[in-house]
Amino acid sequence: MHFETLKFEVADGLATIRLNRPDAMNAMDIQMSLDLMNAAIECDENEEIRAVLITGEGKAFSAGGDLKGFAASGDRISRTVKEMTVYLHGAISRFARMDPPTIMAVNGTAAGAGMSLSLTGDIVLMAESAKMTMAYTAAALSPDGSSSYFLPRLVGVRRAAELMITNRRLTAAEALEWGIATRVVSDDELMPEATALAQQIAAGPTLAYGAVKKMLAETFTADLEAQMEMEARLIASMMRTDDGKEGIAAFLAKRKPEFTGR
Repeated sequence: MHFETLKFEVADGLATIRLNRPDAMNAMDIQMSLDLMNAAIECDENEEIRAVLITGEGKAFSAGGDLKGFAASGDRISRTVKEMTVYLHGAISRFARMDPPTIMAVNGTAAGAGMSLSLTGDIVLMAESAKMTMAYTAAALSPDGSSSYFLPRLVGVRRAAELMITNRRLTAAEALEWGIATRVVSDDELMPEATALAQQIAAGPTLAYGAVKKMLAETFTADLEAQMEMEARLIASMMRTDDGKEGIAAFLAKRKPEFTGR
């Protein structure tokens, strides 16, 4: 597929998405948000895609919303932002709900909507030099991109409020300590490690990963009995999948399983 603001490629079950406005620090405009939504739909619909890796071209992951572009829309600025969030939030919803896990490789600054997007990853790797900041209120704006959902769940309401109100910059080490990053690696090793991890996941039991994502998405809203009922139904349905049958057979035969994602 061709996108104006993204580099998108699929190989061996892995979709790699690169935010590609490096001269603007990968700032998000309407076109990038639309491209992200269409890329997310492709990742959700294409059965050959079993993991997704998202990173940024150039020195930044994403500097957030394109404020220069917003300002240029004049009196239509509110309409512009509403349209953009339809696309961006549609992308995030599909990445969150689809079976293939999403791995974020935060290669540089992740600010505003860039930080919001990075929070949505199932696994988040950060380069040592990368930094994160909410940034919104510094421009008298409020957060979007699902950050008001994911950030309190990751760090708690108190720390989320601090980040959103003070725009404190988090180093990669701090993001790891706070539970935002999964792992911090050297700048040079970020993409090799993120790619190797994503390839490993792409070769795994995709439907089982999707079940994990579904259960974790519900864990703070369902009561105990509802969560256990979901567990029971999902593990039973996994037993009927090709990968479930292969996983059990491989375990009993003491061999490495070969999963197909079905």
